[in-house]
Amino acid sequence: MAAVLVGGAFLSSFINVLFDRLSDPAIINMMKGKKVDQKLLQKLETILNVVEAVLNDAEKKQISNPAVKRWLENLQDAVYDADDLLDEIATKAATRKDPPPGNFLSRFLNLQDREMVTRIEEIIARLQDIASHKDILGLEKISVKNMSGRIESTSLVQKSDVFVGRDQEREDIVKLLLDDSNDGKLSVIPIWGMGGIGKTTLAQWVFNDDRVQQKFDVKTWVCVGEEFDVLKVTKTVVEKATSGPCNLNDLDSVQLRLKNELAGKNFLVVLDDMWINNYMAWKKLLTPFQCGTEAGRHGGRILVTTRNEKIANMVKSHDHQAHNLSVLNDEDCWSLFANLALLSKDRLGFEKVGREIVKKCKGLPLAVQTLGSLLSTKDDERDWNDILNNEIWDFSEEESEILPALRISYYHLPSYLKRCFVYCSLYPKDYEFDRDELTLLWMAEGLLQQPRSGSTLEEVGYEYFNDLASRSFFQPSNNAYKKSFVMHDLIHDLATFYGRMFYFRTFELKNVLKHDTKTRHLSYVLCNDSVSKIVEVCDSLKHARTLMQINLDTCDDFSEGIIDPCHLLEELKCLRVLSFKSFSHEEDLLHDTIGELIHLRYLDLSNTSVVTLPESLCDLYNLQTLKLRECENLEKLPSNMQNLVNLRHLDIENTDLEEMPKGMGKLKDLQTLTYSIVGKHEKNGIGELGELVNLGGSFRIEILENVVNSSEAWKARMVDKKYMSELCLEWSSGEDSDMVDSQMEKDILAKLEPHKDLKELRIKG
Repeated sequence: MAAVLVGGAFLSSFINVLFDRLSDPAIINMMKGKKVDQKLLQKLETILNVVEAVLNDAEKKQISNPAVKRWLENLQDAVYDADDLLDEIATKAATRKDPPPGNFLSRFLNLQDREMVTRIEEIIARLQDIASHKDILGLEKISVKNMSGRIESTSLVQKSDVFVGRDQEREDIVKLLLDDSNDGKLSVIPIWGMGGIGKTTLAQWVFNDDRVQQKFDVKTWVCVGEEFDVLKVTKTVVEKATSGPCNLNDLDSVQLRLKNELAGKNFLVVLDDMWINNYMAWKKLLTPFQCGTEAGRHGGRILVTTRNEKIANMVKSHDHQAHNLSVLNDEDCWSLFANLALLSKDRLGFEKVGREIVKKCKGLPLAVQTLGSLLSTKDDERDWNDILNNEIWDFSEEESEILPALRISYYHLPSYLKRCFVYCSLYPKDYEFDRDELTLLWMAEGLLQQPRSGSTLEEVGYEYFNDLASRSFFQPSNNAYKKSFVMHDLIHDLATFYGRMFYFRTFELKNVLKHDTKTRHLSYVLCNDSVSKIVEVCDSLKHARTLMQINLDTCDDFSEGIIDPCHLLEELKCLRVLSFKSFSHEEDLLHDTIGELIHLRYLDLSNTSVVTLPESLCDLYNLQTLKLRECENLEKLPSNMQNLVNLRHLDIENTDLEEMPKGMGKLKDLQTLTYSIVGKHEKNGIGELGELVNLGGSFRIEILENVVNSSEAWKARMVDKKYMSELCLEWSSGEDSDMVDSQMEKDILAKLEPHKDLKELRIKG
């Protein structure tokens, strides 16, 4: 991913998706020959351009202006509807049969789907109405660099400032700054971590340490911020090093001035709050500092603070590690809070509620400082309980710096990452999620940009995930048994804040009527009545895109058999993601209406008692992921699986299938197929694996005794499956095993040779 400083408003990438759809050849061909309908699409594109231009301004103003917030919500709702309609048109265009004699388009538009044109007209009218209000609200086009409203830092530490919990980190960094064993070379020491973790505070205390002040002849502090301009940063260092203005305006002259100023001196430069990940610009900035250290025996030190792990690794010297600040422990948080909240003798009775408030901060110093300072003026215990029992987001911007501080990190996300991040608000707090599963959900929801040549959508998703993790939006969990991730509570609150009415965790809704008709994404659990709540409001959720089941380890009382899933499917026709994982139902979960969910990309029926799958499942042209893991009663797949031409992941692990459907080789996009059973016929024989060159991960081939000769085995082209990491080749043992031709088995095995980078090979039977 190319480095992006601020990628624009949340809705920008969503509207770009609509632009891509409007240029879809399938949609263009469908409208070809009907000028009125082509003009409709052009009109839709024009209006989207109008609203897209003011999105950055609207996103900035929504916090303080409720009218702008409502405007954005109405716009997002309309964009969802437009996307649904364009996806429906594209799907019908891609799956239509050969046209009948005569003017097919005329028949299609005028006789069958004239309703679509009416719906386009309605969406255009709605968007025009929304766009007409932008001037009333004073929305204008602004650049993304003006969005965050961050406050510049300084090197000063006030006497009243409290420093706790970072003594070891301070000593470690001071020791590195004082170390003279580097032979006069320049050392760069980065400190990185999430917003509010205390990076700047730690750098301030290190900078002002008496030992550091005495060591260095030249000491400068530069708040880099959003714009990493080499000339500007270099001039700032010169001006602070000389305590005078620098009137030079070309980089060469300024860098020569800085080199001469630093020659023969010990110097320390702090570059606080660095955002841009530009290696060439960074190397250019370092040039005068490196020349300055080479000119004498003295050494130079640069201390960098950043929220981005990638930047920390880019700037660090080879002989140093990047310092990742972790959250504070409970006692350090309490000590910081108690000092700030002025817990004197007459307030000792507040300690119990105070400790509960500190727990909510989950080790984030900025949260502790903000709440401690806020409560220092509150002498009534009821005020403390109000803060304990209310969400942080209920505070106004004037009362709390938590939201603005974290909002800076959010604003610096590229637009496409904002949508992926907000999607995670469907998870409950402290929920451990898996990278691969989340990537498939993002893909199903259309949140991933089309990949560059040679990449896959999944690889784009992994880059997105790693980018969010490097910016501390995701953190590795402490679970030793699986590699999973969690979000800090305040980061989770941030996602929830921006998800607003479009994302709902139904299991946390005390009153089902609190949900909004704009809701598009819902998550639920089986251990309470959250499924019942969905059914209660099914009619008003007809545009929902996500119905995702969350597994909670704390669930003991499962709501089994109380809901007919088919009733949900009859109402929720716009679903992209559907999960009935671990759902217990006496009858089969699905019936033929599943085929009407033409938008569906992700279907999870794992660990259910499903016995058969309806043939209409194979009408789901857009389906990308089908999870049937642990469906122990499932004996066969639908016969027309070959029609699922967009299927990429089919997980059938721990199912008891009797055979594979015919024609599976047509599913050329398949990357995951946990196992395959060799059939006795050509159309479900081992040769069907030949076209599945994208298969990766772990794969197993069963009942290899059905392969009658080695040339048939060669058709599987196992040597071409370079993404596969584990392979199991399995012959079934039986009473007639003595009758097997061992030489033929060896020949078949030779023709099943995998690629040379395979990590694990198992041969059974």
